[in-house]
Amino acid sequence: TTTMPDIFEDVHCCVCDNKNSVNFKVLYQKEKFSVIECNKCSFTFIPPYFRKQISYENYKDENVANAVRNGNNFVKIERHKLRYNLIKKYKASGSLFDLGAGWGHFMLTGQMLGYDVYGIEISEQPYLYSKNDLKLPVDHIDFFDMKEDKKFDIVTMWDVLEHIDKADDVIAKCARITAKDGYIVIQVPQIDSYFAKRHKDNWKMMGLDHVNYFGKKTITQLLKKHGYEVKTIKSSFEIKLFIMYTILPLLKRLKGNKKQTLMETNTTIKSSERQQYFNTFTQKPMWKLKLYMKIHNLIYKTLEFLNIGEEMIVVAKKVG
Repeated sequence: TTTMPDIFEDVHCCVCDNKNSVNFKVLYQKEKFSVIECNKCSFTFIPPYFRKQISYENYKDENVANAVRNGNNFVKIERHKLRYNLIKKYKASGSLFDLGAGWGHFMLTGQMLGYDVYGIEISEQPYLYSKNDLKLPVDHIDFFDMKEDKKFDIVTMWDVLEHIDKADDVIAKCARITAKDGYIVIQVPQIDSYFAKRHKDNWKMMGLDHVNYFGKKTITQLLKKHGYEVKTIKSSFEIKLFIMYTILPLLKRLKGNKKQTLMETNTTIKSSERQQYFNTFTQKPMWKLKLYMKIHNLIYKTLEFLNIGEEMIVVAKKVG
């Protein structure tokens, strides 16, 4: 007889510390993984059992790096200025630490706006690009190995926390390096958003590389546990991701295999292809780009005002 795998092995809720496997239930059963919910606090996540093979050391390859290199930084910088407009309401200047700096354009924008920036990135190609191409103060280390001898006025994580198995340990360390009265700013997919509720287990944000699915209540509870007080939660709709993960697969599906679902088509597209497709939008004349960004910002702010988005931006102050 074959023994059933114990998907609740080493299960632990990072929000309320529930470790008792009987206090979890399977919310969605996908082909390659299960999404479970904590019965005590309703936090939704993928248990460690399915996550053993996931590594972010080589999350993006050289082809993606070359595609990023061929892109236009103007559009990316203008996009990040919207994020700084929000941050400025709480901290107009000071030291800023970006955890999971990616390709570095958020840090670059911060540097241009006068913030004292520093970041880390575990994935090699984005780190090399940030360090060598953009000349940013970025280190190629795991966050848990980073020294805690400096405190920052602002700690930021853009689309990072959903990837990390021990989200509570990450927030605990963030709290130790956040200055008193400093702020943490996090963007994560939002499980209680309109899109997530509508699409349920077919929500495109749901995948094995996303382990944590926070809602407003659970992110607030996690931050409070570590001495942060949530000041605002805003909806965020990433138009770049919409272009790369919705429009591109739609076009490919129309041209090719119409029998495939959008999700199936999405799994066949390489990251470098997505980036190159996005580049076609950014390689227009400057007057067109400026017009694009005006339209982009108008759409973004309207969706934010109407609370329409698949992600949320959380700003919380260190009070404890």
